[in-house]
Amino acid sequence: MFTQVPQPLVYAEALLAQFASLSRSADGAALLGDFVRGLAELSGCELTQLYLLDATHTCLGMNAECLNGILQPREAASLPADYNGEQLLQFALCQNRVVCLSELSGSLHETSFLPPQAMPWQSLLCVPLVNQQKAVEGLLLCASRRHIDLQGFADSLGQLGSFVLGQLHLLQRLRQPTGDARPAKVSVPSASGYGLIGKSSAMRQTYSLISKVLHSPYTVLLRGETGTGKEVVARAIHDCGPRRSQAFIVQNCAAFPENLLESELFGYRKGAFTGADRDRAGLFDAANGGTLLLDEIGDMPLSLQAKLLRVLQEGEIRPLGSNDTHKIDVRIIAATHRDLSVLVSEGKFREDLYYRLAQFPIELPALRQREGDILDLARHFADKACSFLQRDAVSWSDAALDHLSGYAFPGNVRELKGLVERAVLLCEGGELLAEHFSLRMEAMPEDSSGLNLRERLEQVERSLLLDCLRKNDGNQTLAARELGLPRRTLLYRLGRLNINLGDFDG
Repeated sequence: MFTQVPQPLVYAEALLAQFASLSRSADGAALLGDFVRGLAELSGCELTQLYLLDATHTCLGMNAECLNGILQPREAASLPADYNGEQLLQFALCQNRVVCLSELSGSLHETSFLPPQAMPWQSLLCVPLVNQQKAVEGLLLCASRRHIDLQGFADSLGQLGSFVLGQLHLLQRLRQPTGDARPAKVSVPSASGYGLIGKSSAMRQTYSLISKVLHSPYTVLLRGETGTGKEVVARAIHDCGPRRSQAFIVQNCAAFPENLLESELFGYRKGAFTGADRDRAGLFDAANGGTLLLDEIGDMPLSLQAKLLRVLQEGEIRPLGSNDTHKIDVRIIAATHRDLSVLVSEGKFREDLYYRLAQFPIELPALRQREGDILDLARHFADKACSFLQRDAVSWSDAALDHLSGYAFPGNVRELKGLVERAVLLCEGGELLAEHFSLRMEAMPEDSSGLNLRERLEQVERSLLLDCLRKNDGNQTLAARELGLPRRTLLYRLGRLNINLGDFDG
């Protein structure tokens, strides 16, 4: 650890003294101030800084700074609220990689996080700080106006920083009141941070849940009706988390029969089955280091569920036709529109896998539950459609907005997107009108008071079947499964109620 630093023995003694001194700090602010001063003494740098993630692990802020041996007061107004735009800091944070540069002034790296000086900064060291759970909680930074090699300090200063994190958490727990004091208010991140749209209370709750799990390794289960944006949320978790530079892969578990799905996920070796003329890596290997979204997890066959459980528990896979297993590092996100607890009670889904997947469930709200979001989403989809078609942006008539606001959207966001894109194609002028939207509103009889019980029940059944078919894009097999009916029974009921299957695009 000390072979690359000048005067290793002197440095080791100074490092040990810093450990001893910091262990005696009785106040969190004093601890962080003493830490950045100690960094300056150990590294010989004129500038040292400490950045820590906030309670939601989404916002990186500067907590302490020492310049020319003097602690700098933190003036909140003069500092950025967040350092998400600083590429060097975010690279070290998200990749858990040490950044060491000795020719800073001649590089193209953006360093606006360094205070301006008469002489330019030349050398920089940025080290991720890891807690006891091996998660990155912040960064320490050393910078000098001289050309010096700081790489040799990285390991020892990183360990000192991890020790300080532990001490800081200990002091915070000791100072936490034991009474029924109010918990600290945690700010909810803005929607734009995740690329999602909507300001409704239901979506703000979703953003809050995403922020809790963003930088953790927990498996996420996304639940919600068809078309609520489960894949969009999964991509947001990937793109805003520490795996953003690696692959994001989606596999629909209902799209393949059992044998093909297994080979698709786990890969195979040459000769494993007829037609396997070469080795082929599966999606688990392709997503190594990144994220794999298993969509419609409720449709995964039981035999494959057992193999997925082993992947989640052991972090290893065995390709078809191979006797050897190998480790993988993949974050798995599962998604379903079905109630897995009901499938468990019916014996169609493994109970142990259900509890392993539901480590951190997020229920995505239906569009009808997102008050006020329909119009924001509609405008967004219209702008994207105009950009794609390379035409001028369109305006909205009040009648068109009222038309959308009064619709329940059984197909949720996916249905809204399709309706808006079609309306933009139909719009020959510069304004979207109500007639550009073909909303399938089921017209109720003007006078239903004269209907008998059987006729009213048929009316309710017809509405239920239509909604279920629309939710499943006209797929009769999925609709029958959701309704708990054999497919033949569903077809019989559709015929009896004169529901034309040609009305659905599938």
